Amino acid sequence: IEVEKSHYSDHEVRKLEEEERLRRRKESLYDDDEAPGKTVIMAQDLEDKWEQKLLQFNPAPRVTDADKKDDRTSLNRKLDSNLMLLVKQKIGNQELWLLPQVEWQPGETLRSTAERAMATFLGDHIQAKILGNAPYGIYKYKFPRAIRTEDNVGAKVFFYKAFLQSSDLSQAELKEDYLWVTKNELGDYLKLEYLKKVNRFLLD
Repeated sequence: IEVEKSHYSDHEVRKLEEEERLRRRKESLYDDDEAPGKTVIMAQDLEDKWEQKLLQFNPAPRVTDADKKDDRTSLNRKLDSNLMLLVKQKIGNQELWLLPQVEWQPGETLRSTAERAMATFLGDHIQAKILGNAPYGIYKYKFPRAIRTEDNVGAKVFFYKAFLQSSDLSQAELKEDYLWVTKNELGDYLKLEYLKKVNRFLLD
């Protein structure tokens, strides 16, 4: 019961049992009933093997080829930072770098709109998980005076946080130009006013 309620792993329990068996064997409290010629792998043997494997292990470099080439279309870069997806979208007559967004459709929840945005830009080959049903942030802006109407003077953009669960882009066909950037690199692409708003809720 003490062992069952302990926090020992299976390997630690095995090691304790083997140590107890060896102690009893030395004290000749029971006969050795191991089959002759049978190879017995002890827990300590496994630990020695693992130790040797660890000594031979060569960690992959933290600076990747994508880092050296400054290839911002690759996910295999800036391994110590969170990367965010930027896509180039046409807004009016301009093409702008933005966090992925699509227009809300009547009958949709905000979350289902966010899921549709991911499907639009990431396709079916990349899995991402949205966190929660409530927006993570909001950005409000006014339309240029030339296109404002009495009932429609601006728009609200609701943002959701999603974590990429699959990084296999080999089969993915992204629908637009895309980049994977750190928070510090956002300033190279986003307009200043937009950047100020999204920086309030984007965490590195």
